[in-house]
Amino acid sequence: MKASSPYLQDFTRGIVKENPVFVALLGMCPTLGVTAFIVNGVGMGLAAAAVLIASNLVISLLRNYIPSQVRIPCFIVIIATFVTIIEMVLQAFQPVLYEALGVFVPLIVVNCIILGRAEAFASKRPVLRSLLDGIGMGIGFTLALLILSAVREILGHGTILGPDPESAIHLFGANFEPMALFAQPPGAFIALGLLLAIVNLLFKRFNIK
Repeated sequence: MKASSPYLQDFTRGIVKENPVFVALLGMCPTLGVTAFIVNGVGMGLAAAAVLIASNLVISLLRNYIPSQVRIPCFIVIIATFVTIIEMVLQAFQPVLYEALGVFVPLIVVNCIILGRAEAFASKRPVLRSLLDGIGMGIGFTLALLILSAVREILGHGTILGPDPESAIHLFGANFEPMALFAQPPGAFIALGLLLAIVNLLFKRFNIK
């Protein structure tokens, strides 16, 4: 595919130029609430991405059959259906992760990234383009949560792949004192602010618009 291909643009848009977290500043509740550990951040990212991809696909398929007057309630019903499926899958196969994510799993229903892509893109585009958009946005969201949670876990705990002490990898020696602030809610705001500054500098450096 050529660089100007709309399909390639649909896929890459959400990863870099319109990243939901680092550019659009969407989905801040899970971004700040579950990123103390990499496992939790990636788990939330993948759960939201799965809902986003599935809802984009179904909404695009049904876009000509959903009356415009009730499109938002219909979108919410479709999104809630997939959130319920993901919630049941997590409960059945990843109960520890499900408990760690807590209320943020059902709150995917009102995640502005998912509803926003449904309204702005999937309801107006064909199936393949909507699918690529959902995959790209899902990857971008998951990568953002991975980066933020990595920063917070490394600085706040000195580990990766925690919180289980048996599976966690300790990166520093016994004398390392973690910066506990980054493990706490205020640290999420500080880490996100620093990452946003870095992203803005990179965008200016490489002239990304």
